[in-house]
Amino acid sequence: MIRLGEKQTLTVVKKVEFGVYLSEKQGDEEKVLLPGKQVPAGTDIGSTIEVFIYKDSDDRLIATTNEPKIMLGDVRMLKVKDTSRIGAFMDWGLEKDLLLPFKQQTKKVSPGDEVLCALYIDKSNRLCVTMNVYPYLSQNSPYKKDDRVTGTVYEMSGNFGAFVAVDDIYSGLIPKKEIYGDIKIGDTVSARVVSVKEDGKLNLGIREKAYLQMDTDAKALMELIEKEGGKLSFNDKAAPELIREKTGMSKNEFKRAVGRLLKEGRIEIKPDSIVKI
Repeated sequence: MIRLGEKQTLTVVKKVEFGVYLSEKQGDEEKVLLPGKQVPAGTDIGSTIEVFIYKDSDDRLIATTNEPKIMLGDVRMLKVKDTSRIGAFMDWGLEKDLLLPFKQQTKKVSPGDEVLCALYIDKSNRLCVTMNVYPYLSQNSPYKKDDRVTGTVYEMSGNFGAFVAVDDIYSGLIPKKEIYGDIKIGDTVSARVVSVKEDGKLNLGIREKAYLQMDTDAKALMELIEKEGGKLSFNDKAAPELIREKTGMSKNEFKRAVGRLLKEGRIEIKPDSIVKI
């Protein structure tokens, strides 16, 4: 069986002016054309060639010896070449561009964007890509608690947090309560494995353990105070929501940073503010 979207080693069963026809074995009815410009020198009837199977502009199966940037079931970063009313066209290393349909986009994309996506076969038996990569990610990562990882944010959820494709292969999540700063779809993030769930998915944190993070937070807080002219218009009694909005820290993290700066004699806490000494 000739398999769309995959690499296969097929046998040359017929030679024509414009290329060769390939099949699994001599006598099979199912054949696919490898265009002449792709046929290796010295190829003859009975030769075997490794090819990738896709469809041409007329929706016919076609073989190529060129290397695609993505294959069926893979998750890869692809560049947007163009957009139209039906979706975006992606560069995947082959002559015919690959469609990313509008309904498979998790955010608006523009020419030049690098997009994390997975290759699949749609209901019309055509190859397309989707930004909804969750079903294609592996849960069998080699990582364990406290390992450092890098991944691509592929979905943002108001209920759960930021979904991350670790190494663009493995399934990970930065829980909502762990998100700091402006994280958006397409961002590359460096994170720490907080835990590994029973199903193999990774819980991630983008901040260090408290004793390591404290120095970083204290430095960031001091920079913020200086930026505000030496005075912060709230103190550690402020609401957690205000602290997170202004500093990107939880209330506990903020209080630890304040404590560090107090101990170093760099700030003074007023009834409604924090001032630089």
